[in-house]
Amino acid sequence: MEPAPRAVPSLRVLLALAWPLVVSRSSQVVVGICDAAMVAHLGEEALAATTGGATNTFALFILPMGVVFIVSSFSAQLFARGDLAGARRYAFYGLAVAAATQVVGVAGAPLAGAVLARLDYAPDVRGAMAEYLAVRIWSGGAAVGLEALGNYYGGLGNTRLPMRAGVASMVMNVLGNWILIDGHWGAPAMGVRGAALASALSTGAAFTGLLAVFLVEGRRAGGVVPRLSGRELVRMLRFGIPSGLNWFFEFLAYAFFVNVVVAGLGTTPVAALLTVVQVNSVSFMPAFGLASAGAILVGQAIGAGARDDVPRIVRLTFTATATWQGAVGLAYLLVPDRIFGPFAGDPLAGAALLETGRRMLVLSAAWQLFDAAAATLAEALRAAGDTVFTMWTRIALAWLVFAPGSWISVRRLGGGEMAAAAWLVAYLGLLALLLWLRFRRGAWRRFELVPAPLD
Repeated sequence: MEPAPRAVPSLRVLLALAWPLVVSRSSQVVVGICDAAMVAHLGEEALAATTGGATNTFALFILPMGVVFIVSSFSAQLFARGDLAGARRYAFYGLAVAAATQVVGVAGAPLAGAVLARLDYAPDVRGAMAEYLAVRIWSGGAAVGLEALGNYYGGLGNTRLPMRAGVASMVMNVLGNWILIDGHWGAPAMGVRGAALASALSTGAAFTGLLAVFLVEGRRAGGVVPRLSGRELVRMLRFGIPSGLNWFFEFLAYAFFVNVVVAGLGTTPVAALLTVVQVNSVSFMPAFGLASAGAILVGQAIGAGARDDVPRIVRLTFTATATWQGAVGLAYLLVPDRIFGPFAGDPLAGAALLETGRRMLVLSAAWQLFDAAAATLAEALRAAGDTVFTMWTRIALAWLVFAPGSWISVRRLGGGEMAAAAWLVAYLGLLALLLWLRFRRGAWRRFELVPAPLD
């Protein structure tokens, strides 16, 4: 096997890889933000139910999605070695995780209402959120499948094909929202449930299209399904499960934060905080796209035997992510009303929501650089196979610091929504610091994600 030609790491190479990932990652979150914006006119209850439903859906999907993120690490290293068939096999292992997700999701969908009934939401918010979740859960396999194939193609350096699938999903979601939320083109007005259905259908359609392309490519290469290996699947899960668990437990802590710490503050603070988090999710996705592109370059460098290039790639990636996140933080400080205004609904009825959202958006400017550093370092460590340390770091910070600290501050000491948001700043700052110390120590150099080929 001849090693694949590898581009010399530079800002130009990084941006060429990153911009399709930025578009793709952003389009995924735009699905949630469009749901929020397009139900906002239905009132605070609908907004809280939709944003909370989108957040809880992501918390449910993040474990298998985190597992298949590792597909990019394998495909990048195998691609750099010239083993395209091996890279393709790992795409199928990612699709197996997606299939398992679909089975579990369908089995668990009827439980959404019972779980939410035990949480401290207002009854109308709880009922609408349960309807949203019951629909969105059905798209779990498609969402994870999109990630598996997107990470496979990303590792090969083909970030544009997954981008097209992401953009298609976004466009279909916006159109579906317009049709189903208020009822157009003869469709019934379904409100929050319509937003969930539009998101589920658009995700399923985008996955089906990308899967079709992937299978056709396999047929042209001589076989739709290659000969798979149980040992390789276990190896993928060995590195992928810690990757998935670190995302899962972090988001589980965040779900605790939303559903337990914040839920009892009242509809207006809940709607404001969840909307600010949705806005930050959109602004963060370009940074995550840049970090993912940096991880592809890290994986390719390791696969090509050029580990000494990795620190320079990480510095380059952080410079790009920090520049973007810094600009976002500046916008939050200078024009918070313009950013939050579309979610406030009627200027008079939404005055309290706008004021609360403004304050929280300004506070969120404080965590932008921490977010950039944490994303860059976590993705680089994942590309090298150093997933267990990241998992335990996130679990420890999320459940020993963030979750209890925010609960005590808000529920016991009455700190309110601003104290809740301040804990997000503290968590991201500590995470960035610990990941930087781990990378600086160089433990990632000792990991062998893909065994060395036999001569």
